[in-house]
Formats: sequence, structure tokens, C-alpha cells
Amino acid sequence: MKNNIFKFLVGLMLISTFSCTDSEVLYQPIDFVFVGEYTQGLEGPAVDENGNLYFVNPTHSGSIGRIDDKGRFDLFIEHLPKGSTANGIRFGEDQEMFLADYSGHNVLRVDLETKVVTVFAHDSLLNQPNDLAICCNNRMYASDPDWKNSTGNIWKVRNGIFELLDGNMGTTNGIEVSPDEKTLYVNESVQRKVWAFDIDSQGNISNKKLFHQFEDFGMDGMRCDQNGNLYITRHGKGTVVKLSPKGALLKEIQLKGKKPSNIAFGGKDGRTAYITLQDRGYLESFRVEVPGRAFSAD
Repeated sequence: MKNNIFKFLVGLMLISTFSCTDSEVLYQPIDFVFVGEYTQGLEGPAVDENGNLYFVNPTHSGSIGRIDDKGRFDLFIEHLPKGSTANGIRFGEDQEMFLADYSGHNVLRVDLETKVVTVFAHDSLLNQPNDLAICCNNRMYASDPDWKNSTGNIWKVRNGIFELLDGNMGTTNGIEVSPDEKTLYVNESVQRKVWAFDIDSQGNISNKKLFHQFEDFGMDGMRCDQNGNLYITRHGKGTVVKLSPKGALLKEIQLKGKKPSNIAFGGKDGRTAYITLQDRGYLESFRVEVPGRAFSAD
């Protein structure tokens, strides 16, 4: 009898231990990597196909930082060309790095092997290219805010040419494409609105719809997961919100810092969210159920 009770208790302990080790805590922010003192322009996280995480302005304006798949931080590029300061980063189909250069009115292209930086697209009519979304054979979309006047634009970038899609927006900031590449999401930081546009086969947009509106605090960068859920950083509030493909608020994740600027997905399975913040010496991360849209197991 005592042996049976002992075996039963041991069995319960084994089940309990297996459950604890087999499960994982989701949406719990942790300090990912300390990157030291940096400018308030820390932004633009993006992950390449080898699992390296890149972001802008870690030590000074015009620099590009990198954290490898072992969690080691180094300075990938110390200085961009004179007059250039990057914000958003995206990777193209051939693993070319594209940068939104807000001070140079450019989209820059970076060769990851040689670190050579060239101008992919330039137009002096832009206010300041802020963030990028990319899909469909390297077709890009760029947000272009005018912070002084609380207005902004949306541009398409194709074959090195900027084409204005909408010049009657609020302060356009975060921008993203849905997993089926049929919807473009753009948020307006000052107006606290997220808009959804239909994308046609040529990359043009139409049928502007209010996707979600917040009552307080601004917004910054945002990314979709593979199920079409949209994650948005709430600058000043210190949270990341998760919206459904219908625009419903599913979850709000409280971060340690108060000024998250952007988000990207990576890790071995694409289910780790990395967040840049502009008020701490750390990048934060948390786990999610579904990989990010841009994640590829290849």
C-alpha cells in the first residue's frame, strides 16, 4: 500500500515537472541584451535569415547595431554616409538590407557581406522617410511624417523610384503589409489611428478604412504575425498591443520601458518578438504563439 502511494506521488511529481518544462511563458517581457548608453533614436529592429538582429543608432546617430544568434552585440556600421540617419530597417528577398534614411530623404541599400551602403531611392519631396514595409518582389512602402504640421504621406518604392500614394494623411509612422499581401496598414501617431488600405496587383492602394483607434498615447512601429494579427508599439505607454485581423484588441503587453519604438520577430522559430526602446539600455523580448510574417524557416 505504501509503495503504491509512493509511486502515485512520484508520478504526480513527474507529470508536474514535465508540464513546467514543456510549457513556456508567453508575452512575458525580459531584458534581451544590454546595448549600453545610446541616442534617443534607437529604432528599426529587423532580423536576417541567419538570425542576426539589426537596429539603428545604438551608440550615436548614423550607426547600425547587430546582435548575433548567440546574443552578442557589436557595431555593424559605425557611420552611414554623410547626411544620412536611418530609422526603419527591412530585408529584401535577396537579403539586401534596406534603410529608411530620414535625414537624407532616401531609402538606402546595404550589402551585408561588404557593408557597402548605396542609395536605392531618393526624392527631395519627402519630409523624412520613417519606416518601411516590403513585399511582392521587393516592392516597398514608406511612411513619411511631417511632425511639425501633424501631417504625412504614404509612398510606394519600386525599382528605385518613389511614387506618392496618399498625400493627405496624419503623422504616418508604423507601416506593414498583411501576410496575404492584400492589405497595407499605416498608423498615425498624433491622431492615434490605424488605417487599412486594399492593395491591388500593381501595389496601389484604395478603400481606406479605419482599422483601430486609441484614446491615449501615440504609436510607433508595427509588425504582423503569420495569422494576420498586428502588433503595435505604444510609445509613451510602454506597451505592445496585439490586434486581430479585424482590428479587435486581443492583448496588451506591459514592457519594462516606457518608450518602445519598434518591433520585429525572429529567433529559431520566428516566435520571439524583439522591441527597441528609447529609454533603457536594453532591448526587450517576449515569446508569442505564431511566427512573424517575414519569418522564413529557410
